[in-house]
Formats: sequence, structure tokens, C-alpha cells
Amino acid sequence: MHRFFFTFTKKIELSDFFEKYQRRKIITANISVVVSISIVLFLLGLLGFFVLNSKKITNHFKEKITITVFFNNKAKLTEIKQFEKQIKLSPAVKNTKFIPKKEAAEQLKKDIGEDFIRFLNFNPLQDNLEVHLKGDYVNARKMDSIKKKWQSHQFVSEVNYEYYKPLIKGLNQNVKKLSFWVIIISSAFVILVFLLINSAIRLSIYNKRFAIKTMQLVGATKGFIRRPFLIKAFWLGFSGALIASAAIFGILYYLDKYFSEFHFLTDYKLLIILFSGIFATGILITLISTFFATRRLLNLNSDQLHF
Repeated sequence: MHRFFFTFTKKIELSDFFEKYQRRKIITANISVVVSISIVLFLLGLLGFFVLNSKKITNHFKEKITITVFFNNKAKLTEIKQFEKQIKLSPAVKNTKFIPKKEAAEQLKKDIGEDFIRFLNFNPLQDNLEVHLKGDYVNARKMDSIKKKWQSHQFVSEVNYEYYKPLIKGLNQNVKKLSFWVIIISSAFVILVFLLINSAIRLSIYNKRFAIKTMQLVGATKGFIRRPFLIKAFWLGFSGALIASAAIFGILYYLDKYFSEFHFLTDYKLLIILFSGIFATGILITLISTFFATRRLLNLNSDQLHF
């Protein structure tokens, strides 16, 4: 009697141990899947962030380029102010700054360290207007058209941006090359993300192949068997996307702190697109991978489960 009770107790303990072991194994597998999903979504999110903000970053540097409008000595202050007011209304102009020739002379004296006016007995400089265009208009064709239009005014002696021409040409060429490679890398990375997440999901489901086949043998339908796996896949994808989004938000917070001029955290439209894309990608890939992984296991014969 005592031997029977001891044996029975041992079986219960072994059963509990095996159940706890299986539970820990499932939890570990789920954590592994979530970590895998979060890592690849984090990397994909960073790439998406760069793609979405590449135009903003490029335009930031383009808008640093200055067009200087020089006015002849016969130009009246009212004409200059009217001209400035007029070009400010142009969709191409971001901002302007009027610099009187007296102020320009004072700045030049500081730069060269000499009073050239005392030496020449007159101020050779001209009133000028510094103009910064919006990034979309900083290219040779549009800037030449703007220059021609502004120089048609009688009180304008010159419109100058010749110093920046090589920079503008090189910047636009590099932007085109960069855009091409970003598209290629993004496409390759999306495929890689799908393969990595798909592999993690398939491995997780493959470990439950015997439970799936048992449910099939007792008459459970494919839809009934697949449903809990799809629900679980949704939450795995959601969890991975949440972790990845939190990590990316932390990086954006850091970047916004040190590069406030880009307004990374206040561009709500881009943020919504970025984080929506991360969640959509994580959830869709896990659901698709789970659907095909369960379908494959449901179509296996019992003899094939051991391979």
C-alpha cells in the first residue's frame, strides 16, 4: 500500500514538473519571439525614420544657402522694402534679412580688422537683401529663373549665389544617389524582416505540432485550431512593435534634444506614419507567418511530425 502511494505521488510530482517545464519552455519561446520581432522592427523603424525625414534633413541644409540681392545706390528705401515685402509672399522664399550698407561696412571692418572706409573716404558696399529659399526650390533651374525675375527690377544691381553653385549641384546629385540606395536597402530590409520574423514564428509553432495533430485527430476544425494561434500571434506582434516603438521614441527624444531645429517630436504627421507602420508591419507579418505555419502543420501526416 505504501509502495503504491509512493509511486502515485512520484507520478504526480513528475507530471507537475513536466507541466512546469513545458510552461517555462512556452514562456521562453514567446519571449524569444517578442525579442526577435522587437529587434527587427526597431531596425526597420530606424530606417523608416530616416526615409521619412530624409527630405526634411536635406531641405534643412539647402535652406542654409543664401541668395544675396544687391541694390544700386539710386534705390530708395521704400522701393527696397516694397521689393522685400513682395518676394516674401512668394512660395519659394522662406525668409529674408535686409542689411543696409552701413551695417555691412561695420561687419566687414570687424572681419578684416581694418577701417577701410577711412582709407577710401567712402563706403563702396551696397544695401543688400539676404534671401533663403525653401528646400524644394534650391536647384539650378529654379534659382536661375528666380535670379532673372529679380534682376529685372531697375533698382537691383545684382543677384548673386555663384559661390554656392557647386554646392547646390553636388547636394542635388548626392540626394538622388542616396534616394536610390535607400529604396534598394529598404526593400532588402523589408524582405529580411519578414524572413526573420517568419522563421521565429514557425519555430515557435513547430514545437506544438503534436498538440495540433492531437486536436485534429479528435475532430477539431482547422479554423478552430488556428484561431488561438492567430490571437497569440497578434499579441506577440503588438508586444514586439510596442517595445520597438518605445526604443525609437527614446532615440527621437535624444535627437530632438540636441537637434531641436528638425522638430522630430513635433512633426505629428510623420510620427503617426512611422509608429503606425511599425505596428502594422509587426502584426501583419506575425499573422501571415502564423497562418501559413499552422496551415503547413495541419496538412502534415502523423508520420511527418518527427522530421
